[in-house]
Amino acid sequence: MKRVGSRFVAPRWLVGGHAQTVAGLALRARVNAHRDVHRRRERIPTTDGDFLDLDWFESGDAASRASAAHANAAHVPLVLLLHGLEGSTNSGYVKVLARELAAAGLASVGLNFRSCSGELNRGPRLYHAGETDDVEFVILQLAARHPRRPLAAVGFSIGGNILLRWLGEAGERATGLLDAAAVVSVPFDIEAGARFMEASASRLYLRHLLPSLRAKVAAKRELLRGRIDVQRALAARTFFEFDDAATSPLYGFKDVHDYYRRASCAPWIGGVRVPTLVVHALDDPFLPASAVPTAAIAANPALIPAISEHGGHVGFIHGRPWAPRFFAEAAVTDHLARMLVSARGFGPPRTASFTAMPR
Repeated sequence: MKRVGSRFVAPRWLVGGHAQTVAGLALRARVNAHRDVHRRRERIPTTDGDFLDLDWFESGDAASRASAAHANAAHVPLVLLLHGLEGSTNSGYVKVLARELAAAGLASVGLNFRSCSGELNRGPRLYHAGETDDVEFVILQLAARHPRRPLAAVGFSIGGNILLRWLGEAGERATGLLDAAAVVSVPFDIEAGARFMEASASRLYLRHLLPSLRAKVAAKRELLRGRIDVQRALAARTFFEFDDAATSPLYGFKDVHDYYRRASCAPWIGGVRVPTLVVHALDDPFLPASAVPTAAIAANPALIPAISEHGGHVGFIHGRPWAPRFFAEAAVTDHLARMLVSARGFGPPRTASFTAMPR
């Protein structure tokens, strides 16, 4: 039977989607400045001659970290963390969740999408909202290393869209790789989100996200020339303009509308079979409430909704201003701890049914 997740209730001092979104960034940054976590980087080669950077979250001094890494590899449940658009494993919500998971006895590793680790990847390919190849590749790698170790994945924002799309497309096969999953603030309908942000006060967020995307195009100008319209991409002022000039042609989509349609996870929700917590706010400034597929989520017993009226985009701040608490990270940790503690144990190993072939 589906267990319905508790709903977030915004405190009186922080009501409204924009307030929650901005405070989420600021308060997580403040907390992380005083309680940072150690990350151990691992670079893994991909089959297309490029690389992916994983960051393993660890605590304690060097000796205790080495000991813990050896012990964790044997039996401690592992959670793969996927960041949002132009984020990284250094994003505030990723680091807060890593600490919450560690406190619950769960290990975590973050995947930096291509060119998000602090170093540009070698080829022209970056990542996009529907890019599932790299996520599948990493999940396969982790599952193959420790076939009896309980494994889960969490995605924030675009990372959540990618994860849900992969889970839906994979269906039953994903249950042979993951024991649980969770997503936070997913833009279920990419085109609806892009239009919403362009036509509302949310347009302000474009000033934060687009410069980073344009900078990567500028840095890869020579590699991308002839593949995309570099000049239009560098002049883009909206997601529509950028994705029409760069993302769509680079990945072989017919046009920007084809990209948005095929990248969105909403049509794939019915295929999810891994128990997945869905944390979302109807006042998310990145997506109109009308685009949240609440009926489809409710109809799938594998999806556990924690959909609230308020919370913003990866906000979900409560507690007191001087002692903030982070609902999304706590809810995800609770869900994964319940699902993973008894998952697999030292039972039969996984039988991976995918072939990792990133394009």
